[in-house]
Amino acid sequence: MTSPSAIAPSTGHALVTGASSGIGAQIAREYARRGVPLVLTARRADRLEALAQELRAQVPVEVIAADLADPAAPALLVEEIGRRGAKIRILVNNAGYGVPGRYLKSDWKMHTDFLQVMVGAVSELTWRLLPSIRDAGDGRILNVASFAALMPAADGQTLYAPAKSFLLKFSEALALENANRGVHVTALCPGFTYSEFHDVTGTRAKMRVSPRMWLDTAEVARAGIDGNERGDVLVVPGWRYRLMHAVVKLLPHRTAMGLMARNSRKVRPLD
Repeated sequence: MTSPSAIAPSTGHALVTGASSGIGAQIAREYARRGVPLVLTARRADRLEALAQELRAQVPVEVIAADLADPAAPALLVEEIGRRGAKIRILVNNAGYGVPGRYLKSDWKMHTDFLQVMVGAVSELTWRLLPSIRDAGDGRILNVASFAALMPAADGQTLYAPAKSFLLKFSEALALENANRGVHVTALCPGFTYSEFHDVTGTRAKMRVSPRMWLDTAEVARAGIDGNERGDVLVVPGWRYRLMHAVVKLLPHRTAMGLMARNSRKVRPLD
């Protein structure tokens, strides 16, 4: 973790995980535009510091580099936040990635790291920070899930879709538990979004998706934050994805599974 520096007093900070690029970086920019002080975390300290330098003209920004695949990282991160004097009012659980290929293509260590980042770290950070979020009186939790959580799982999404489904159900339960404490909890479920996601998984060149289905990170970030402020538990950016969600809910499960089986290899060919 990076060395501490002073945080200016405020009514509460937003902690954004996975803030070094993509949707996480854009969420940080949007909160900065709205005047919310930030604590940014991800593995890549250089990327975080570059973003922090960009945003410090608007709000106080702290950088704490951490690898959430390490089971010890969530507790150390929260400890460091407290040591720097920050009070977290908003938690954005955004850190995540995809593992390319079918289930047996990756070794078990890759899968355990994935589950730690996508499920374990999210659960622990929320548990550790929820008291301060509740104490704020207008606390917020924004969990960046995926449209994959709303569809039958695709070929090659053996753990990704279940992890994102967990985020959705986790958000729903937290929203009910904390509604009387002024806490808004939202699952943000974007579809295909222009970011580094498919570059990291090595599937960018294989994607066969209509340009009309791609979302911009700024659009996704605004939709998530606006929906969270309204108290929406589920946010699906883009009218095409909202229409698709409505249609899929009306289909028999066997039919939906059949359509996914037919289309998944067109979208993401696998070995």
